[in-house]
Amino acid sequence: MTHPLRTRVLALYAAVDAAIAAAAPKCEGSGRCCRFTEYGHTLFLSQFEAEILLETAPAYEPPITRDGCPFQVNNLCTARDERPLGCRIYFCDPAYTDTGNRITEDAVAELKKLADEFDAGWQYAPLHVFLNAAERPRETPRRIPLPRA
Repeated sequence: MTHPLRTRVLALYAAVDAAIAAAAPKCEGSGRCCRFTEYGHTLFLSQFEAEILLETAPAYEPPITRDGCPFQVNNLCTARDERPLGCRIYFCDPAYTDTGNRITEDAVAELKKLADEFDAGWQYAPLHVFLNAAERPRETPRRIPLPRA
């Protein structure tokens, strides 16, 4: 990912974080957000988000299943700063559902615009697909080549 594209994705993260702060959804700290199969959801992300996540995320043991996030430890996120949009936006608060859906739709649309603007292609897949495709040693994170669609 080029530096200008990375800068724009991080700016999108900041704008999403501000929208979420303004909506003030409640978080119970239950960790349900990261236990995908148990609670009936899937975390999708773009190749841009995957690259940012994998640059600094803690090591993990592949293969990763679709069941949950390997970065959740004791109901807490160990990759919080670099987490993708779905992790930033999703809250269990039922009063926030419509707002969260709108923020998600707007953010994904913006990512697609960035993909077009930077002629970067578009890949959008569940978390485990990107993590299992990553070629990184367990002991140190590094940038990884992601498969292009």
